[in-house]
Amino acid sequence: MGFQSSKSSLSAIRWKIFRSNKRAFYSLWIFIILFVVSMGAEFIANDKPLFIYKDSKFYFPIFVNYPEKVFGGDFDTEPNYNDPYVKELLKNAFVLHAPIPYSYDTIVMDLNSPAPTSPDKKHWLGTDDQARDVGARLIYGYRISILFGFILSIFSVFIGVSAGALQGYCGGSIDLFGQRFIEIWSGVPILFLLIVISSFLAPSFWWILTLVLIFSWMGLSSVVRAEFLRGRNMDYVKASRALGASDLRIIFYHILPNALVATITYIPFIMAGSIATLVSLDFLGFGMPVGSASLGELLNQGKNNLSSPHLAVTGFLSVSLLLSVLVFIGEGVRDAFDSNVK
Repeated sequence: MGFQSSKSSLSAIRWKIFRSNKRAFYSLWIFIILFVVSMGAEFIANDKPLFIYKDSKFYFPIFVNYPEKVFGGDFDTEPNYNDPYVKELLKNAFVLHAPIPYSYDTIVMDLNSPAPTSPDKKHWLGTDDQARDVGARLIYGYRISILFGFILSIFSVFIGVSAGALQGYCGGSIDLFGQRFIEIWSGVPILFLLIVISSFLAPSFWWILTLVLIFSWMGLSSVVRAEFLRGRNMDYVKASRALGASDLRIIFYHILPNALVATITYIPFIMAGSIATLVSLDFLGFGMPVGSASLGELLNQGKNNLSSPHLAVTGFLSVSLLLSVLVFIGEGVRDAFDSNVK
């Protein structure tokens, strides 16, 4: 009970330190809002209605693909709910649309001027050069970027902690060859290699994730390795070994918890770095498949359409906001987990 109490009190102290850093605390809330909004993108930006009530029947097009005949049309295929003919069919029905009635790949057909168009009441952030709503693409682009950063961070932590623990605990030739490999591998120009590989592989979310993951774990492994090199010579570890404790128990019960404290502080920075890499690849045209919603593609559109500054401004501010809040959160977590907090 005493150990659990001291552990909970330490967590409370760290949370208090984090909250006292207003920049980090508010950044956390901003990130939570971005995460929640982007994860529910289909309910905020969608060219399908969220709900339809027609002829005493309920329909949920956001979840079910209904044929046009269901609403009195002529075809067995799913209707285009933005088509004037379909709108006429649903004239007497109750239709609940998403706040942004366009998805990330919806081509807006009723623009008053050639695309890209500036922001207005109908398109809050304007449209891009392919007549797609920028606000809808931004929300879906945030989701891809945040999920990319989350998944990459999880796998990077697993690989980096495993490699660092193996090197630090075993030492000797394993540590020597591991360090030489990391030194050589870290010298490879990552972005250029990713561009070369992406040029002859069909781009996809998982391919890009795998390629970036190959390099993203090395920073963590060095930190964990140092913690294990220090921890394996501690008196309590030597005492556990003398009492017959197994290597796995010593690693997972005695040394790893201390190493994870240092690891946690790296996670926001890993996310920020991975998102920046994805944005860079998308900007250069070697990232997500053509047509995918991505922040890098939005920046590229801003570069190619200098006469439409809303594209460049939206892309710059969206990327800056996401990366800034992650860095500020990382700084707050690092201060809260500082080694002086006992």
